[in-house]
Amino acid sequence: MKAVIAIAATVVLAGCASHSVVASRPASCVKPNGDQELALNLADDMANEGRLYASLANLEGLPEDLVQVRLRKARVLRLMGRNEAEPLYRSLLGTCLAADGEHGLGQLAAARNDNASATEHLERAAKMTPTEGKIRNDLGVVYLNQRRIPEARFEFMTAMELQQSDTLAALNMVTLLIYQDNWKQAAELASMAKLTPKQVADAQARAEKIRGSAKNAAASPANRLTEVVDASSGTVK
Repeated sequence: MKAVIAIAATVVLAGCASHSVVASRPASCVKPNGDQELALNLADDMANEGRLYASLANLEGLPEDLVQVRLRKARVLRLMGRNEAEPLYRSLLGTCLAADGEHGLGQLAAARNDNASATEHLERAAKMTPTEGKIRNDLGVVYLNQRRIPEARFEFMTAMELQQSDTLAALNMVTLLIYQDNWKQAAELASMAKLTPKQVADAQARAEKIRGSAKNAAASPANRLTEVVDASSGTVK
């Protein structure tokens, strides 16, 4: 069955690199005007295409007192690995986009392998917007990094049902199943989600890395945290 998995599909954990743009927008949010909305959409498209510098250039022409602008700037700067992302995410706390601010801070914490802080931020984000699948997926990734398997499974299952067209949570769930040596269910899920052979190979490698980290934890506490996939991997959305 392991051979079947190896040629069936992979899971590359996004490691909290997923993006939640305006998870909720209460009436108190100032809505961008038509031209500003077009510029925001253009910046989103450029960022999703990997044209981060062009995206940032478009955002710099918009007023930063709009929380929607600060959110997108924070995302682009995070993907660039720039320190300016953190204060922008923090500026969203206490606004109508507080959940997105917590989400971004959780992503930044996970990227530096600070799973404790990442958990705090992402749990707060999930409480604010419990139906946002990307946040639930990212929380599951952090739980999996800590080998909190029941909690990770719950978050991945929730994310899968909330966003059935997005295979990211399924990728992560396959990793969890391989980590548990549950090859039958992993193969079934990989087939159902139409994952690629490379995706399953990556999922298997990820599971082995987490398992190896667990074995080495007692001797080397610094290795208790596992590496998060970088934004440059191409899996970040």
